[in-house]
Amino acid sequence: MRRIAIPVAASSLILSLAGCGVLGATGDSGDASPTKGNDLTVGLLLPEKANTRYDKFDHPIFEKKVAALTDNQGRVEYANADADAARQETQLQAMIDNGVDVIVLDAVDAKAVAGGVRKAKDAGIPVIAYDRLAEGPIDAYISFDNELVGEVQGRTLLEELGSGTAADRIVMMNGSPTDPNAGQFKQGALDELEGQVTIAKSYDTKDWKPENAEANMAEAIDEIGADNIAGVLAANDGMAGGVIKALEAAGVTELPPITGQDAELAAVQRILTGEQFMSVYKSYPQEAEAAAEMAVARVQGRDIQFDALTRDRVDSPTQQDIPSQLVTVVALTADNIKDTVVADGIYPVSDICTADYEEECAAAGLK
Repeated sequence: MRRIAIPVAASSLILSLAGCGVLGATGDSGDASPTKGNDLTVGLLLPEKANTRYDKFDHPIFEKKVAALTDNQGRVEYANADADAARQETQLQAMIDNGVDVIVLDAVDAKAVAGGVRKAKDAGIPVIAYDRLAEGPIDAYISFDNELVGEVQGRTLLEELGSGTAADRIVMMNGSPTDPNAGQFKQGALDELEGQVTIAKSYDTKDWKPENAEANMAEAIDEIGADNIAGVLAANDGMAGGVIKALEAAGVTELPPITGQDAELAAVQRILTGEQFMSVYKSYPQEAEAAAEMAVARVQGRDIQFDALTRDRVDSPTQQDIPSQLVTVVALTADNIKDTVVADGIYPVSDICTADYEEECAAAGLK
């Protein structure tokens, strides 16, 4: 994919897309003659349950936004594939058979789903790729700036390791090889790390599963030695948890800096205690709400609104110049939990600061 770079410092806060009229883009009857009224059906296909964000954030936020945009007349038909590409193909076909008006698809396997995307296109159903860039004739794509995610992870890890790190050995725990985002995260991280540290082991982790990351990390510890691992670039928080389990099982009491992504609640708490060094916070409300706006605008024929929401362009292996929106990200550390996940309403302080974390929360200014 050709990345449209959005410059941002690792410590900066999230760029407000609404401020430049993107998330706030609105269409009225003057945009076009609507091809569909508010009584529309949007198919939402999400890829997995191991990462809690999809069922906890993406789905309910998306559904709420569709309702708001359609005066509570629009309906969301939802399915989660639980990391099973064949199941997702069946779910996609069911939505085609049911005659949904538009499909928002977060692919388990971006390449394998291309045939299903073609079937939807042939049936006259537009497909918007969500979070992961599906192959096939998609109408639009929305995701975070994925190479920037890896860059932020790599840069923040290097900052923590400090100067004179070239001899330091790190382990890279990358995401699933069937997820195109994983390759972009990896490339972004390598852009920062190569020549700066020694990448002693690198794994592409099947299905993003924490237990697979734990097994990979146990192997790395056996080969490298726990005391010789200066840091771990884990591509997401679930895998960071698996990495930590493997290190603790090996008797490591002073954990090296470990990265993550997705700002899961457990990861936020691990950041407070110092078990995990950082995560990458991505504003799920921004992504999910913008995807809902794109879907409704597309099926209602509101071209001005749709164009305002898709000002970027990316390429997939099967298609060029796909109308897109890339949302920026922020490095999440103990220093900015209050200004990110708390301020955005992702987690109330009461959820983060349970009895086990009272002391750490006080130190971080969370009250």
